[in-house]
Amino acid sequence: MRRIEVNGRSYRLPAQPSVVVCVDGCEPDYIAQAVAGGHMPWMKRVLAQGAAVIAECVIPSFTNPNNLSIVTGAPPAVHGISGNYLYDPASGTEMMMNDPKWLRAPTLLAKLAEADCRVAVVTAKDKLRRLLGHQLRGICFSAEKAAEVTRAEHGIEDALALVGMPVPSVYSAELSEFVFAAGVRLMQRERPDVMYLSTTDYVQHKHAPGSAEANSFYRMMDGYLAELDRAGCAIALTADHGMNAKTRLDASPNVIFLQDVLDGWVGAARARVILPITDPYVVHHGALGSYATLYLPPELSAAAVAERLAALRGIETVLTRDAAASQFELPADRIGDLVVVSERSVVLGGAQGKHDLSGLDAPLRSHGGLAEQPVPLVMNRRIENLDSERRWRNFDVFDWVLNHAC
Repeated sequence: MRRIEVNGRSYRLPAQPSVVVCVDGCEPDYIAQAVAGGHMPWMKRVLAQGAAVIAECVIPSFTNPNNLSIVTGAPPAVHGISGNYLYDPASGTEMMMNDPKWLRAPTLLAKLAEADCRVAVVTAKDKLRRLLGHQLRGICFSAEKAAEVTRAEHGIEDALALVGMPVPSVYSAELSEFVFAAGVRLMQRERPDVMYLSTTDYVQHKHAPGSAEANSFYRMMDGYLAELDRAGCAIALTADHGMNAKTRLDASPNVIFLQDVLDGWVGAARARVILPITDPYVVHHGALGSYATLYLPPELSAAAVAERLAALRGIETVLTRDAAASQFELPADRIGDLVVVSERSVVLGGAQGKHDLSGLDAPLRSHGGLAEQPVPLVMNRRIENLDSERRWRNFDVFDWVLNHAC
């Protein structure tokens, strides 16, 4: 059996069509509630007959660092993507981490294509496409921009005709359904050796596990996964992060506005708060998550600021740059002087006046912290002698489907 080495890990080339699914925002209880309610018959069979554990995502529990960990098989310290958004001290600017220039490691997807595997990638939002498709010879497109695909750039033409759906709203469950529908059609028409499907967490941001809307979403997903299973695919499923309610008793957002706090302590604009959850799609979360990184002026003691922040109600941990890089396996040069993580029901903001929360039409649900680290890791094939006690990571998913699927 031929193998390839990628980022210090060894993988077999696929002996059968292999599909990895990243369900954005999939707190494990979504699956548990949907299965218990009879909404996921395929998943119920897989849980009984295949392999399943609760794994951990990487911190920060945001989309970009976790998707890139999944497709590189490595933590952010290796691949370099420390969030959706960062501050670049060299240029003094804040920017999205959508450009492949930020990547420091090759993806398994690109290396599989180099080894003559047929690779297909479909992601919900276009913010991930360039990162996931970096140096990839194959199919790679987003549901968001499916009407704009070209063979030269995306490896495919007329994605809308392939899928048979119009381009959905970026704020809809249908955006994720487009990803699944595209995956099924690609498997039928192109028969890729490896396929990566990555959804959006719009539903999870708005609806709790067991709700009618959440169960409807997971019922839809279950039907498409069953189709891929019938097509003979080895399927491994995980998530980029979980999701939790971040509200007070009156259902208002439970926020600590760190920029306002720091401005009150040390003076206006002397410290800079970066919220790595920030992306172009903030309507459903208002750029509020449970993880922030802080840049302090050199005359301020990071240890003293950390001690004072850690005493605030709702803060779970405050770490210096080196401690955070070590504990969370982060690139030290892409985080601030301090990393702040809030408790399960609390989110962190910058300055209150800069957050537009007018789009929140439901109690806030978000992610980013340690409380959103547990995620499902499931495969429709049994793993012999599966060690359910070891620390599994969501970026073990390709190891499962390529090295252990029978």
